[in-house]
Amino acid sequence: MTKKLNCILLVDDDDGTNFLHTMVIEDANIVENILVALDGEEALEIIINVENKYPKPDLVFLDINMPRMNGWEFLEELHKIDKQKPLIIVMLTASLNPDDLKRAEAIPDIKYFKNKPLNLKMLEEIVIGL
Repeated sequence: MTKKLNCILLVDDDDGTNFLHTMVIEDANIVENILVALDGEEALEIIINVENKYPKPDLVFLDINMPRMNGWEFLEELHKIDKQKPLIIVMLTASLNPDDLKRAEAIPDIKYFKNKPLNLKMLEEIVIGL
């Protein structure tokens, strides 16, 4: 891949998933920074502190089911604070619930809805589509 991003934010409460996805992203050599948040609240903290403390994510991989603040709640809060330049969101989930797919399709901020785990081919398709 030739496209190089500044920052990708992984939002998932599973350490193993974050480790695997970080490895896939690093192997693709497409990004300068990878940030990890274990729930929606941590992800919002990162986004709120962009430029002061963190690089602005070009791409967010977002899980649905997380403690404290799930993916849907994160999107609601994000919409309230980041209206100037919306982030590119990829809902990356283990959910097989068709209602989740329908809900995601109704939210313009979600560019892709993909099933875990992230792999190199999936990552290439997503980055090429940016």
